[in-house]
Amino acid sequence: MQMSRIVVLLFGTALLFSSAALAGETNKGTLRLDDKVVVDGKPLNPGSYRVEWDGSGPNVQVKLLRGKQTVVTLPAHLAEQAAANSHDAYSTSVEQDGSKALTAIYFSGKRFALQIDHEASPQASN
Repeated sequence: MQMSRIVVLLFGTALLFSSAALAGETNKGTLRLDDKVVVDGKPLNPGSYRVEWDGSGPNVQVKLLRGKQTVVTLPAHLAEQAAANSHDAYSTSVEQDGSKALTAIYFSGKRFALQIDHEASPQASN
């Protein structure tokens, strides 16, 4: 009887830790900006940022973080790529005022990109 309790306890603990590990997984990557870019109306200086996103389906909510501080949160959608990206990258478009706006983020080894939804952003209409 004692042995069966130990086995059940060990099995339950293993199940708990494995589900906690899966639940703790977030979608994340890194973004290294070489240029000053505008994201959701906010200028971002060159440097390293952490990218985290969550959501179901193709529409996601993206957070750009510098250290532990959230710099900007914006809507995006996951766009499938034909092949895995060879390295981390990003794309921009030139705005009327000459600034560069972030349009997509690509992650090394992944077959998707985060396409920034400028139309869904309230500041995009400014």
